[in-house]
Amino acid sequence: MTTITPFLWFDNQLEEAMALYSATFPDSKITHIQRQTPDGPAFTATFELAGQKFMGLNGGPHDAFNDSISLFVSCKDQAEVDHYWTALTADGGKEVQCGWLKDKFGISWQIVPDALFKTISGPDSEGAKRATEAMMGMKKLIVADLEAAYRGD
Repeated sequence: MTTITPFLWFDNQLEEAMALYSATFPDSKITHIQRQTPDGPAFTATFELAGQKFMGLNGGPHDAFNDSISLFVSCKDQAEVDHYWTALTADGGKEVQCGWLKDKFGISWQIVPDALFKTISGPDSEGAKRATEAMMGMKKLIVADLEAAYRGD
């Protein structure tokens, strides 16, 4: 069976990133680390986050992450949004806009509650417009504010 595995190029923070991500996401684990010397830093590694397989490389500073790709995290409620947002913006992460952030390694994430699509794509077109406008003014998405905007509160 063919599979697709995201491959992430880090400067020299692969192990730190895997530790943060596997502590943050459920059903996560580091599955393999290859080192060039027995006591050296990781060269490549495989890990799983929420059941999704990833590969990583400590490839040096030649290619930095940018906004052309992001990792999308679907959240059932505000508590999940808050959990992931707090963990991924900690220690140098940066809030961006509309549910986007960059973690301290430079990876872009979208932390998105299910309520976003229920409001910006809801059957009430005026409500959807209000919810979209509310979203545009947010960094971290706030479910109660999206729903209030949709209802016209």
